[in-house]
Amino acid sequence: MWNKIFKPMDALGRGLSASWQRNAVIRNNIANVETPGFKASYLEFESLLRRAAEEGGFEGTRTHEKHIPIGRANINEVRPLIKQSRELSMRADGNNVDIESENVRMMQNSLFYNSLMEKMNSEIRRLRLAISEGR
Repeated sequence: MWNKIFKPMDALGRGLSASWQRNAVIRNNIANVETPGFKASYLEFESLLRRAAEEGGFEGTRTHEKHIPIGRANINEVRPLIKQSRELSMRADGNNVDIESENVRMMQNSLFYNSLMEKMNSEIRRLRLAISEGR
């Protein structure tokens, strides 16, 4: 029973964790903007999650034993991957970090993180309301 209650918060927590990791990758790219030969990295998570869902990589919840099971795998097995960017360098020293792109990615990630945090707070408020019986 507890697993069903906290399942939405588990998914939100995984998204928050991926967003936090992405922030660290972006900060590392920004910190190495002047390092000769440095290749930027990025974190891939949402596309992996989307692909798993499209390929049937999710598992539907069965509330009755006569329900038809859907999905083939557990979507919770999807983990973020840190990959090195293959973008060509426009600089003579081989560094391919574009500071403007990194700043945009940082802002996008901050918005994503804040929206997930708002949703997490909403879930916690909903649980508090249920626990206090609406008082």
